[in-house]
Amino acid sequence: MVESAGKKGELKIRRARSADALRIAALSGQLGYPATAAQMRKRLQEIKPASQHAVFVADSPEDGVVGWTHVSKQPLLEVEIRAEVNGLVVAEGQRSLGAGARLLAAAEDWARKHGCKSMSVRSNVIRERAHKFYERNGYEHYKTQKSFRKPL
Repeated sequence: MVESAGKKGELKIRRARSADALRIAALSGQLGYPATAAQMRKRLQEIKPASQHAVFVADSPEDGVVGWTHVSKQPLLEVEIRAEVNGLVVAEGQRSLGAGARLLAAAEDWARKHGCKSMSVRSNVIRERAHKFYERNGYEHYKTQKSFRKPL
């Protein structure tokens, strides 16, 4: 388990729990993907197995959960096994204070421990602040693409 905290009162990075569903759902809405606590609780339960996925939260003693990230292993034919950041959000008013970088570091540590050779992330073209965040954390923009979706 990734528990990272130094002195008392410091932000802690830990695995998400079912009890975090309400706050994770609220933060998901800030990312542009609204969800209810019940929907998020179900999604958290379905993200399995733990060897393929991890959800980490940034937990503040003062404010509770102020951010989350979901990372998963991506075994692909075209490249060596890699991990992908499926989502990362920090609460408005808490951004640029280090929680995002610590969540990203936890995801990268998890990926290394699970044999991943690289990490990728997709970010909407309108999220310029997020692009700068990833670049500051060692990521490079290597491709622009269109995404397609079909309801089933």
